[in-house]
Amino acid sequence: MLTFHAENIRTIALLGHRGSGKTSLADALLHVSHAVDRLGNVDNQTSFSDFDEEEHKHHFSIDTTVLHLESEGKFLHLLDTPGHPDFVGASLEAVNAVETAVIVVSATNGIEINTRRMFKEAGKHELARILVINKISGENVHFGDLYQNIQDTFGKNCILFNAPDGVGADFTSVVSILNPPASIPAKCPVGVQAIRSQLVDAIVEADEAMMEKYLTEGEISFEELEKAIPRAIEAGTIIPAFCVDAKKEIGLQELLHALDNYALPPDHANLRLKDLKVGANGSTHAFQATETEEFIGQVFKIINDKFVGHMCFLRVMSGQLSADKPLVNIRTGKSGKIGHLYMIQGKEHQQVVEAYPGDIVAITKIDDLHIGDTVAHTMNVPNLPQPEFPKPMFGLAIAPKKRGDEQKISQSLHKLEEEDPTFKVTHDEQTHEMIMSGVGQTHLDVIQERLKHRFDLEVVTKEPKIPYRETIQNHSEGDYRHKKQSGGRGQFAEVHLRIFPLSREITSQAQLEENFANKSRFEKMRAVSYDPQLNFAFIDHIVGGSIPNQYIPAVEKGCRELMDFGALAGYRMQDIAVEVHFGKEHPVDSSETAFRIAAKHAFKKAFLSARPVLLEPIVRLEVTIPTRFTGAILSDINGKRGHVEDQETLPGELSVIIAEVPLAEISRYTAQLGSLTQGQGSYVMEFSHYEHVPMNVQQQIVSKANLRHDDEE
Repeated sequence: MLTFHAENIRTIALLGHRGSGKTSLADALLHVSHAVDRLGNVDNQTSFSDFDEEEHKHHFSIDTTVLHLESEGKFLHLLDTPGHPDFVGASLEAVNAVETAVIVVSATNGIEINTRRMFKEAGKHELARILVINKISGENVHFGDLYQNIQDTFGKNCILFNAPDGVGADFTSVVSILNPPASIPAKCPVGVQAIRSQLVDAIVEADEAMMEKYLTEGEISFEELEKAIPRAIEAGTIIPAFCVDAKKEIGLQELLHALDNYALPPDHANLRLKDLKVGANGSTHAFQATETEEFIGQVFKIINDKFVGHMCFLRVMSGQLSADKPLVNIRTGKSGKIGHLYMIQGKEHQQVVEAYPGDIVAITKIDDLHIGDTVAHTMNVPNLPQPEFPKPMFGLAIAPKKRGDEQKISQSLHKLEEEDPTFKVTHDEQTHEMIMSGVGQTHLDVIQERLKHRFDLEVVTKEPKIPYRETIQNHSEGDYRHKKQSGGRGQFAEVHLRIFPLSREITSQAQLEENFANKSRFEKMRAVSYDPQLNFAFIDHIVGGSIPNQYIPAVEKGCRELMDFGALAGYRMQDIAVEVHFGKEHPVDSSETAFRIAAKHAFKKAFLSARPVLLEPIVRLEVTIPTRFTGAILSDINGKRGHVEDQETLPGELSVIIAEVPLAEISRYTAQLGSLTQGQGSYVMEFSHYEHVPMNVQQQIVSKANLRHDDEE
């Protein structure tokens, strides 16, 4: 394998909705570039990208596959992503690792829900965007309408770079818009010259000198225009659109030429990382994505391979990664020797000795690396911004089919959790159940299949768990004396505390101390600790040693135990500040255990008198349906205590409804939506915020709660 330096490396993600043909496009690009010697096919399970057993079973991509090819002196890293909304986490991994997003649109299905989402995500990450209209050989393709829909949905700067010579069975080649032939095929479905005029205007708009020349001379050469295209793409004045049929390999050479010449180089990362500083104290400078910079990389994907073991995929952001130098995890400060450095081609891997900015490589045998971790050869680099992923909101309680498999299942699920940022495993302290959470039902079905396939483990599941929370609306006080005497040394502790609602706008220790826990409010405050996950503050306001210093941690521990356990219906608490201000001890009978128990009971007493309420998770639901079902969906959302925020009519007689709905009402929405829309609706949802549960609903939840009795009294 030749070594390519940064100026000739390109990173590209194939994004779009399920069924748009991304994987077929990846296989075709590998084939026409001679990276492989045959054309992979998803239908007969010979694809170089979809090689996983679950992908063969479900007939769609589940993971992002890393591929590469060489063309016109460029080295292209190609990331083929899933299009099913349940596997959006894998698509977002890829978005964080590339400079160019190729959004694939099916000519037969048009713009679908994940097409819009990925187009938006690419823009949010400041990626160059290129559209590919695939499957033009399909039936019932109305190309003119589709092109109009693309411009209406994504903007007039989405402009064709080539057009089909016909549609359906008549599609045999593409017609260049920028450099059109003398004779345009009679069945070409668009006006080539009119589009060329728009295209030239969009290209010159990003270059003042070229714009002036165009206005004065009236024409720009094809060579000048092509050279200016990457600048126009980076500036956002143009989003190129290319026509292909991946399975028939029509338009592939033209698309490959565009990727070689228009996809942005690795130094585009400077735009996304412009505020970062690099270097040791006193000699820091602005980050530059160059080979001469210090090496910085970021983990964007992890797999636990049966044969290779724990494999981490890195995107090299700057500098040179050398296999013979130790790798430092900036999060932990730990360093380790790289086992091997690999270039990946689907399920195959080839060993390399170094990598440059833009390269995507895999490493093995480095422990405790997680998705989002920054790695380097020294500690003189910043932590790169953490990628953002949707919060998994669809939960199932899970238990082994066979007795004795509990530990094995826990370990296996945590391996899968390492690989998937939208999959989480937790243990419910109240019910002692293991809860797995994902994006949707299909997501968790695949997790169960992987447990069986990879680890030979079978499980049973129960109804979804809704992650309610408990909080308070008023401040209150509580005290408790814990006293026990049963022969020999006894137990004694007395704790007095106050509790306060804590604003959700507080998200850090610094904000807490500035806006709430300070000397103006707590005059003799000695210390404060903060838990951002629960938005919980513990304030030590003891005066005169009424509780000795050695017992303060035990008091905090007792409060934290109740925060986890809940006092109203057995759910975790949040948004609370606890101030411990007085207590009593016994020189012989006091202990850490006694103060922990007293604190827990004092906190519970105060909580129950502070107008406690349940909070429920609210999700942002985006439903795409044929317009004729709009009334039925709106009525259903209203019946689920939902609030419709926006409604939009799309080209092609489709409607999008955006609403905020309690998660408890739509935990089984896939089947319900299918029933209401005859299987023609689709949706995505993601966590939005927590809201108070209506009192009548709260009473039902509390009455059903099975709180564990605390026998520590």
